[in-house]
Amino acid sequence: MDGRRVLVVEDNQLNLKLVRDVLSASGFEIVEAHTGEEGVELAASCAPDLVLMDLQLPGIDGYEALRRLRLDPRFDSVPVVAVTAFAMKEDRDRTAREGFDGYLVKPISVPALPSQVGDFLDRGRTNDR
Repeated sequence: MDGRRVLVVEDNQLNLKLVRDVLSASGFEIVEAHTGEEGVELAASCAPDLVLMDLQLPGIDGYEALRRLRLDPRFDSVPVVAVTAFAMKEDRDRTAREGFDGYLVKPISVPALPSQVGDFLDRGRTNDR
């Protein structure tokens, strides 16, 4: 896991701090964005290995941010994982249909998060199109 860069796109400061602290302690390099637009912009400059994308964001939402990322061939192999409090089967199905490579439910499980992120990195893109 050492040094793998994770872009976390999250507008809630407490959620962002939790994810940052847990993943940093596990050896991941964390880059933070607070809006969908900022996430898309930062992704272009920081070359993340994985993106954790909140779905409800100010400005463009996580779905639109994903669409914009997928227009850029530099992100063809970068997994983007939805992070949301919406935990219904329909929500999970929609994220898969929209092209997300995985799904994490809030509240985040602190003990499980590093291995979940590692699994997403190891698995890579699941929705190659």
